[in-house]
Amino acid sequence: MHGLDPGYASEVDAVDEHEWYQILQKFNDANIYQTYAAGVVYCGRRNISHLILKKNGEVVAAAQAKILKLPWVNVGTATIQSGPLLRIGSNEPDLETFRRAVRALRNEYVCKRGLVLRILPDFYSDDPACFSAILAEEGFSLIPRDVRCRTILMDLRPSLEEIYGGIAKSWRRNLKRANARALEVIEGTSEGLFKEFLGIYEETVSRKKFVSFADINKFRQVQARLPENLKMIILLARSEEGLCAGLVCTAIGNSATPIFAATSNAGMASRGSYLLHWSLIKKLKERGFSTYDLGGIDPTGNPGTYRFKNELGGRNGRNVYTLGRFDAHSGGLSYACVNLADGLKTIGRNFKELVGGFTLRARGPKVSRNSARFHPVREQDAHPSRSRV
Repeated sequence: MHGLDPGYASEVDAVDEHEWYQILQKFNDANIYQTYAAGVVYCGRRNISHLILKKNGEVVAAAQAKILKLPWVNVGTATIQSGPLLRIGSNEPDLETFRRAVRALRNEYVCKRGLVLRILPDFYSDDPACFSAILAEEGFSLIPRDVRCRTILMDLRPSLEEIYGGIAKSWRRNLKRANARALEVIEGTSEGLFKEFLGIYEETVSRKKFVSFADINKFRQVQARLPENLKMIILLARSEEGLCAGLVCTAIGNSATPIFAATSNAGMASRGSYLLHWSLIKKLKERGFSTYDLGGIDPTGNPGTYRFKNELGGRNGRNVYTLGRFDAHSGGLSYACVNLADGLKTIGRNFKELVGGFTLRARGPKVSRNSARFHPVREQDAHPSRSRV
């Protein structure tokens, strides 16, 4: 265990739900995976933990950890997805704050609790290499077998006219076709809209016959628990024939990410998904968001979705990978058991995909699994975005 240096102090599990949301909203890199609602829905109140790092009494970093333990023994993991949160008042995290934050996390969850600590930081391949170096210096190892997720980050800081001009011409042509159909765009956060979206999402899953590793009903429960100002944005496109397309997007901090998207059977020719993404971009610009994370991409396994997102990002898009997963542990029985559990989980996941593949070959189209982490992953018109919660 290493000290935090003078002026720094950490507090663990000292805040309630309301206080956590107050802290969360200080950070520009806040995200849905660090919300109290996501933690409770995915692993229960007793299995989430919160660490806050302060410098001279002021909060400078924070993280929510998901705790998974074997019963009756002190063996398990503490997982921090898209954290720790670091960016306050700036898009650039302070390197020394990052170092003290990961040190405090290791002190608490590895040294004190004996858990395997897993951090999936919200950094990308074009960020400075020093973040990976700091993690290594603080006792973390990059796990090479863990798939690095790939995504496109769209810069929303230029003017709306510049953003539109940077989109590929073919994508803009489809947007014009959607506008010509005079589709009605409905926007909100209500349970009713989520239920409407669920109907066309199920149509999309059935039509495309892919194996989904994300549970949309879990996200529905998260939506119900989130404070109103942090709820996911739901957009639906409607024609005279009914719903054409839908989009569910999380927008917290200064970045937004589409979580699920769908197109109804009747709306296949409507180009409604183009209209919804553009409508969302305009809304995000109005609210001051700086980045639109288009979600998981897989140029080989899912070329159609990749083309849709790559053309949307256009000149304003950055094609990047996440840094991956970094583990810290004290060795011994705990790490061996966790590795065994990981292996069993991978076997189960592969079996699910294999069974899905056999089923789909019997029916026709084959399954395509997007390589993006969740992030579960995404499809142009039905994708669990990069969700790992």
